[in-house]
Amino acid sequence: MFTVLVANIKGGCGKTTIATHLAAAFATSGHHTLLADVDRQKSSLGWIERRPTDAASLTGLDWTKELASPPKGPGRLVIDAPAALKTKQIEELVKLADVIVLPVLPSAFDEQATRRFLDKLEELKPIAKNKKDVLVIGNRLRARTKSADRLDEFLEGIGHKVVTRIRDTQLYPDTAATGLSLFDLKGKRIGEFRADWDPLLSFMAAAD
Repeated sequence: MFTVLVANIKGGCGKTTIATHLAAAFATSGHHTLLADVDRQKSSLGWIERRPTDAASLTGLDWTKELASPPKGPGRLVIDAPAALKTKQIEELVKLADVIVLPVLPSAFDEQATRRFLDKLEELKPIAKNKKDVLVIGNRLRARTKSADRLDEFLEGIGHKVVTRIRDTQLYPDTAATGLSLFDLKGKRIGEFRADWDPLLSFMAAAD
């Protein structure tokens, strides 16, 4: 099972939004999809509980107390990691993953925390030896703002692949409230924002 870890030690950077949207994207594409919630707040599991019965099916896993091995067989597993991960937790989660997705917001605080997290990741053999990809995402960007420009400068110097930049829109909290995602909806405006995800999904399709 192809496993995606969504992680950053900085809280509030959009990990759960990224994780739930990836899970929905996989499910709506016909993949057998699991979403494992490691965060004690259980936001991803709450999103699944709110999900309409006619939406693409996916299964939630409660890993808040103990991690489990990814199920065998075809499909996709998305892991929503908590903030403030300890070194041992990072090692265990990275070991389970095929690819690590790291969201970062346009904020000096987020950039600082992300650099610390990347330093920890780079100490791990799978990352240091380029056996597992770290895919960085610029999240909640607003075009033509100083914060977006600063984030672009930061991303250019981190030494990891910056896959895409996801624009800020009220569509994300609106869909989260109903257990849905941009991938569950139709419409021109939805499609315009959903296109931000195409580079990330294309990378994973090629890596699977």
